[in-house]
Parts: sequence; C-alpha cells; structure tokens
Amino acid sequence: MNITLVSPVPVTSLSGNRTTAVRWQRLLEELGHSTKLVQSWQKDEADVLVALHARKSFDSIHRFHEARPGAPLVVTLTGTDLYCDLDWSDEVLRAVDMATHVVALQPAALDRLPKAVHDKVHVILQSAESPRSPPKTSPDRFEVSVLSHLREVKDPLLAAMATRRLPATSRIVVRHAGAELDEELGRQAREETETNPRYQWLGPLPFERARELLASSRLMVLSSREEGGANVVSEAIVDGVPVLSTDIAGSRGLLGDDYPGYYPVGDDEALANLLLRAESEPEYLAELVEHCARLRPRFTPEGEREAWRELLGGVLHTR
Repeated sequence: MNITLVSPVPVTSLSGNRTTAVRWQRLLEELGHSTKLVQSWQKDEADVLVALHARKSFDSIHRFHEARPGAPLVVTLTGTDLYCDLDWSDEVLRAVDMATHVVALQPAALDRLPKAVHDKVHVILQSAESPRSPPKTSPDRFEVSVLSHLREVKDPLLAAMATRRLPATSRIVVRHAGAELDEELGRQAREETETNPRYQWLGPLPFERARELLASSRLMVLSSREEGGANVVSEAIVDGVPVLSTDIAGSRGLLGDDYPGYYPVGDDEALANLLLRAESEPEYLAELVEHCARLRPRFTPEGEREAWRELLGGVLHTR
C-alpha cells in the first residue's frame, strides 16, 4: 500500500514525535509498504493516511476525510492530545471520530477516551534497539541520566533540584541531555551547571551519543508533567536502565501500576528520597532493575512492527 505519514513538526525537529514518525516510516517500509513522510497532507493518492498528533494534524485529517470519505485514516494520539488538548479543544475527539483506526502509545490512554471509540483503538508500544556494546557504568559515581528537552511540560530541572537535597556523602551526579527549547529554562540549566557540582546540562546530543549516555547510567529520571508514552522509557528498559518517573498515566501505562519507582509530579524532595534509596539500598535498585527486565520483551522493534502489521491487516480487511 501507499502510506502517507503526517508529522506536523519540521524535518529538523528534535522532538520525540518526529523520532517516532521516522521510526514508523522505516518499520512500514520493512513491511513492504511505500511510504512518504510529510508535514501536511497535500492531496496525494495515498491508500492510507497516518497522522501523528490529532490536534496539530487536524487540518490534514479533516481534508483527507472530506476528500476521501471512508478511506483508511489512522490518527495517533500524543501525550499533548490526551492530557492537555482534549480538555479544551474539540478537535481531538473530532479527529478520533473521523478516524477509521486510532493509535495510542500505551493502554492507559483508553481511560481518556469515550468507550464508544475503544473498538477502533490500537495500542502500539514504542520500541528501541538493543545497544550493541553497552558502556560500563562508573565505579566512582552513581550516574543518573535525564534525556529531556528544555520545555516547561518536561519539568526538566527537577532532578537538578533533587540533587541539592542529597547528603554530602552521596555519589549521585545527574547528566542531562536535551535541546534548549525555552530560553529561560536554558538560562536556568546553564546557571545550575555552573553552581551545582552534582548536575551537568550537556545540551542536545546526537541520537547515538544520547543512547550511550543513557546506557552508562545507573538510573534514568523522567520528570514530565504529562506524557503520551515516552519513547525514552522504552529505550531505558531495553538498555537495562531502571526509571524513576513522575506518577502520570503515560508512565503507568508503560511501567504498570505496581512499579516501585514513581514520585509525585513536581516533588523534588520525593525524587531525592528515591534517588538516595536507589544509591544506598541495593535491594531497592535490584527491584527496579528486575521489574524493568520483565517488561523488556514488550518494547522490541519486532513487536512494534507486528502491531503495525496487525493494524494494517485490519485496514485491508476494511477496504
């Protein structure tokens, strides 16, 4: 089939949604389909339109639906769609209603949608490739990684604030990779790097270098206020790096309700306590590692590719 993928962010974007779109293009081509990745639908003769982001791609979704009524239309719901835009814009649910198929990145997304549309929702977990030769962790420091662009919704400096609460005996240091997408947060990150010996903002890193940073860490911190299903969680699990995450639906959908590494949104004191516990209590760190190891088979490229094969099989059946 000819599949057009719509990702509303620029080609040069460093966003997770752009990374997802590029990976999906590759997976769909591995399944034998012809694909085209664009920022908006320009009335090409696609057999299927796959739109990433319901609200930001709404114009493409609506035009495709009007021009090709009944044609396969796959709408992917991002974290912004589910946990922000849905509360104030009717375009998210309108896009879902127009869609023949809906993709969610973790199962808890269903809790935000009307039961009437649950039958058209396909949960596709984002995958990650296993590291070829995992870097070794430092024997002298307890290194923690943060992979997050400097955006308010990511609360990117929470881990830095948490390290200021640690006792002098702690060996914890935080290394943070991410682009400056907010000027004020960039200023704060630079100042924190200069004044906090436990924190270093590295700026944006190439993908492979960021994965090396992650894989060489003892822990990864996810401090987002909302996520649709962060791919960095998949990467951490595949790399064998346990996660300390804000207690948000997007992370519970990936890690499970029984995961022992959650802390309240915005609570740097609670995060500091978990960091110190992971450093000082080997049995707690082992519990986090073992839980993530059990989840690892869910995040393979083969699994993500097969989920798309199943969805597109339904598209063919519908056609």
